[in-house]
Amino acid sequence: MKLTILGGGGFRVPLVYEAVATGATGLTVDEVALHDIDESRLRTITAVIESMGAELQAAGRVRGGADGRPAALPRLVVTTDLREAVAGADFVFSAVRVGGAEARTVDERVALNLGLLGQETIGPGGLAYALRTIPVALEIARTVAEAAPGAWVINFTNPAGIVTEAMRTVLGDRVVGICDTPIGLVRRVGRLLGVDVVADDPATGAPVAEVDYVGLNHLGWLRSVRIDGEDRVPGLLADDDALEEIEEARLIGKDWVRADGALPNEYLYYYLHTTSAIERITATATTRGEFLAKQQGDFYAAGEEACCSSPLELWRGTLHEREATYMAESRDEERREEDVAGGGYQEVALRLMTAIATGRPERMILNVGNIGAGREDAPASERIVPELPAETVLEVLCVVDGDGVHPLPVAPLELGRLGMMAALRSSERLIMEAAVTGSRDAAWRGFATHPLVSSPELGRLLLEGYEAGHPQIAELLARG
Repeated sequence: MKLTILGGGGFRVPLVYEAVATGATGLTVDEVALHDIDESRLRTITAVIESMGAELQAAGRVRGGADGRPAALPRLVVTTDLREAVAGADFVFSAVRVGGAEARTVDERVALNLGLLGQETIGPGGLAYALRTIPVALEIARTVAEAAPGAWVINFTNPAGIVTEAMRTVLGDRVVGICDTPIGLVRRVGRLLGVDVVADDPATGAPVAEVDYVGLNHLGWLRSVRIDGEDRVPGLLADDDALEEIEEARLIGKDWVRADGALPNEYLYYYLHTTSAIERITATATTRGEFLAKQQGDFYAAGEEACCSSPLELWRGTLHEREATYMAESRDEERREEDVAGGGYQEVALRLMTAIATGRPERMILNVGNIGAGREDAPASERIVPELPAETVLEVLCVVDGDGVHPLPVAPLELGRLGMMAALRSSERLIMEAAVTGSRDAAWRGFATHPLVSSPELGRLLLEGYEAGHPQIAELLARG
């Protein structure tokens, strides 16, 4: 089995390789192909992975090969040629960052200079990220369709919801978006309830719980967890000690989540505490993007020089600092160790891949179409959320098996949540239109109508700032 990782020089790629090599999900992968346009980053990450592989072998943690063959590391192939990388792949993980960490700093600063939220995926920064990323994502989708038509694409390129929606126009249901924040929330709730709420009962095979999570990527809510017919969320909301153990409740405010009647995805912080978020970000010496650009720049430079320490140890130290400072501007305390070590997107991706490859069912929160590809003309009542367009990519609980990804029904959406979702995706779809057609008017409208902007004047200034700061955006809109 061949796995291709696009953005293969990315900082978190060794996490994926470790999960594959150790057979964390019981699946054997024979070949891992890393693709990146930056040869230097590829060399550094390859050195980390080779060191990690040697360590895993020495510790006896490498999974046995297929058909009873002795334990062996997956063959590692490194290339800057996209078609070569995906040819013959069974699965393609897409985790590209167009413009690198330096482009993220532009996304943040253009917005902050206008008094708006400067964050990677939320607000105008997320729209700028999508505008320069969607053309590349579509090129990837077309290449996969031609060179590996049977492959499944697992997208964790941000902003994952709208990027996945764009890729679905080429690949249909064979592209699925993932994010590790919803499952992190669900697991925290499961720990408090003493069960794995997305598992099946080993005795009966029935789900342990009925979980209702719904939203868009980085805009979602856990509304109910029913065990033996009883919804356990109200009890958690009424218990201050329980809410103290849920990172999202501490972050957004225990009184608010109790009043709202649902446990929110952590990224709701930026919608509910926008002014505070802007003040906290501007009060720091650097934005998150600037911090990561320097931190990872230092890491890659040191890795190229091969000095001071092993590439693997250098990577591990940098990784822990990165995870511990995640969303630091939103917190009044350091992240708790159990939240830092809460899994990650590599585990979500491998579980998804394993369920499809082996047919062993898994229940997972994924980014999928409101209705299956090719069924867009079906009645609205057959959609997951009838009020939203058929092609909208939603983040909901799904069952994954050998036949693919099967979204589970959700309870009717409250008007306020539906309104937030519709307003955000409307803005993002205008940005997708601009990315496909080069329309400046569509881009302007997308920036202007985002819920955290709501101003034609600011929308125009954002567009002009991002055109000036991003060559990719300027070139795209010059062709429109």
